[in-house]
Parts: sequence; structure tokens; C-alpha cells
Amino acid sequence: MNGMNEIELIKKRLDRIENRNRCVQEDKAWETSSLRRALLIAFTYLAIGLYMWVIDVARPWLNAIVPSFGFLLSTLTLPYFKQWWLGWQKKVMRNKQL
Repeated sequence: MNGMNEIELIKKRLDRIENRNRCVQEDKAWETSSLRRALLIAFTYLAIGLYMWVIDVARPWLNAIVPSFGFLLSTLTLPYFKQWWLGWQKKVMRNKQL
């Protein structure tokens, strides 16, 4: 009977781990989605354009394109730098172990 309880406990733990992994995968999919990037760029453009309009900057909606485009570039290049940094960290950790 005790062995059966251990098996049930292991099954429950496995289910929790699988559910957590599913949630992590969904979050990762959202974080890397084109829809998320497009929404962030649109909200950035609207917020900056509105702010420039309120403070009476000439052509606020045209001028809001530049920071929005900069944000787009950062979302495209950050994954590259993340991979570079992770590779560098692996090398550093290997050298520390030697």
C-alpha cells in the first residue's frame, strides 16, 4: 500500500511539472510572438505621439516614428545579443571549473 502512495505522489508531482512546463512554453511563445512586438510598437508610437502632441512638439506623429522604430530594432537584435551573452557565460563558467 505504501508503494502505491509513492507512485501516486510521483504522478502528481509529474503532472505539476508538466503543467508548469506548459505554462512556461506558452509564456515563451507570447514573449517571442510577432503580435506582441506589433502591439508594443503600436502602443509605444501612440504613447510617444500623444506625449509629443501634449507638449506641443512640431509634427508629433511623424516624430514618434523614430523611437518606435528604435524599439522595433531593439526587439529584433536583443535575441542575438542574448545568445551571444549566453555563449560567453558558458565559456566563463567552463574556465572557472578548470
